[in-house]
Amino acid sequence: MKMITALVRPSKVDAVKSALVAIEVIGMTVTDSRGFGRQKGQVERYRGTEFTVEFLPKSKILVTVPDHKVSQTVEAIANAARTGEIGDGKIFVTPVEQVYRIRTGEGGEAAL
Repeated sequence: MKMITALVRPSKVDAVKSALVAIEVIGMTVTDSRGFGRQKGQVERYRGTEFTVEFLPKSKILVTVPDHKVSQTVEAIANAARTGEIGDGKIFVTPVEQVYRIRTGEGGEAAL
């Protein structure tokens, strides 16, 4: 199993969710986060005053999938989140040793 962590624009979360549902990936966790990458923030104007926003809003999406669904899931997320502009985000894939469903005690892929 693998955990896929995607950092995307907040406006793309619904599109990513729809893409994951379409490929039958069940369950995802979304948290709001802030950060910067190559764009190193951006200059904003408010009432005629310029200021730099150093940490931009992002959404962190976590999904855990069986090994055979990793490439399909990464592709679905990337296609749904892509705008072609700097700041589209990143996708990280990390191994998961074990998962358990608290309610039933099931383990492994059955718990997904």
